Amino acid sequence: MRSPILDYLDDIIARTDHVDSGAPADYIPELAAADPDRVAVALCTVNGTVYASGDTDQEFSIQSMSKPFAYALAIEDRGLEDILERVGVEPSGEAFNELSLDSETGRPKNPMINAGAIATHALIDDTEEPVVDRLLALFSALTERPATIDEDLAASELSTGDRNLGLAYLLHASGSLARDPAAAVRGYARQCSVNVTVRDLALMASTLANAGVQPNTGRRLFGRRTTRHLLSVMASCGMYDAAGDWLTAVGIPAKSGVAGGIIGVLPGQVGVAVFSPRLDAHGNSARGVVMMERLSEDLGLHLMEASRPSRSSLRERLSTALEGEPATVYVLQGDMVLSGIEALVQELVENPPPTHLVVFDMSRVDEVLPVARRTSAAMATKLIDEGHRIVLVDPEETVADFRDSQGREVERWTVERLARAGGGAVD
Repeated sequence: MRSPILDYLDDIIARTDHVDSGAPADYIPELAAADPDRVAVALCTVNGTVYASGDTDQEFSIQSMSKPFAYALAIEDRGLEDILERVGVEPSGEAFNELSLDSETGRPKNPMINAGAIATHALIDDTEEPVVDRLLALFSALTERPATIDEDLAASELSTGDRNLGLAYLLHASGSLARDPAAAVRGYARQCSVNVTVRDLALMASTLANAGVQPNTGRRLFGRRTTRHLLSVMASCGMYDAAGDWLTAVGIPAKSGVAGGIIGVLPGQVGVAVFSPRLDAHGNSARGVVMMERLSEDLGLHLMEASRPSRSSLRERLSTALEGEPATVYVLQGDMVLSGIEALVQELVENPPPTHLVVFDMSRVDEVLPVARRTSAAMATKLIDEGHRIVLVDPEETVADFRDSQGREVERWTVERLARAGGGAVD
């Protein structure tokens, strides 16, 4: 069976097909030549499972989405207190490439705008290895594949990089730049020219969602304090002068890049990424913003959406006989949110039930969010179409009038009937 999460991501692309406003970045020749119709979306849970749809293997440059990870590396090198003395954390309210520094301190206002990112790049330790090589090693560890630089793009960025060079000299004059301005800009251009796919970005975001631990390798890449601080800055500053609108509408820490990518992080649950090259007036992907808004609304991603900490919705899987018929019983628990229901879906896809009768015992479930209900309905359709008989045990009717995605009713049993039938799932 194909996961309904993949079906949902296909639907996100289809439902945003009408968004064709904006244009690829035209101030960098290599970016201006991008195919504006490319589109992709991906999400990665904190257990490392990646789901992706669209042009998932299309490589594009990471651009400003590199800023959070470079900032985190600088913090790990020097300590948060030292970095805060050199780079602020206040939203600028200005365009990402604005020629401005804090009028009182001379610092860049935050690390997510270009001035702050150039200063941050120069703060990464290079005593044993060049900064760009360290960043490539970090990106490789995050994505589990060798990171490479698009050298043509890096050259294109440098040829049109007078504004960034001006920022670097302003930083140097104010005492906020740790190395030669021209060298800092060259390194920053190469940092932004690293090739990624939407799958890579979702996996990178999931490491931040997982408190700095790469979910597949288990390697801690950033400390908990670093990650918490970084996500706070992403939430308030990551989307430039549209940060306020973003936080209210989408509600997750995020960072965009002018190649058309956006990453988002729901701490403890999931990392998400989208790609579409056409940019809006703020320098953010126009279609990508709409895709993120749909994801947030459909999946309940908004940080201000109150819910308890998530865990797998699947407590255990039992093989038994019910009313004389072989049966597979899935015992569910807790709040059914995105990350919890994903673990159940993954189990059903990777280890399909071997019996005709399949029972879902929800007697330990407290709440079912809309994303879990929608995903469960799609999964029920797949099971029914595969020839399974589906039974729901839901004593609190947490999913009243539950039907599959085709509108077919699902058989219901009481807890008492499950017990009489010989089910071992009830205490």
